[in-house]
Amino acid sequence: MASVGGLASTSTSTGCPVVFVDTHTLLAADDAFDAVRQNLARAWLQVLWLRRAGRVSTQTLNDYYVFVTRNFAMPAGDARAKLRRFQLWKPWQVDHQTVETAWGVEARFGLRYWDALMVASAAQSGATHVLTPNLTHQQHIDGVIILNPFLISPVEMGMSE
Repeated sequence: MASVGGLASTSTSTGCPVVFVDTHTLLAADDAFDAVRQNLARAWLQVLWLRRAGRVSTQTLNDYYVFVTRNFAMPAGDARAKLRRFQLWKPWQVDHQTVETAWGVEARFGLRYWDALMVASAAQSGATHVLTPNLTHQQHIDGVIILNPFLISPVEMGMSE
């Protein structure tokens, strides 16, 4: 196992750590108003697709759909097509155990519930890292390492194409 961010990491058959992607990172990849963030988010997604190392949750995909159809004026059919492609990432289905875990993360780490739910979903989906700009970069939470996709690239993580 490779050591990334100070922890031994679970990896895919390609040797790449498994990375859970939050809604904000998915949205940044479609945000034409911020080309720098868009390119960084797209670089991450491209590597995760190529390495088959990306994970999301049903909550992430639901949030993405609502946001892009309302705020980016993406046609519903296009948004649905994107969500269908992300089914290949085996979205974690939030269940009672995920909620219980999230409550524990919320209490122990002082996170907002939605962030705790994301971390719990990531951990239960087998991810070792969470890609999000909303939590502290390189923070360790219950065996998951937080990565800000706008502060570190996949190449810097040793995950080049």
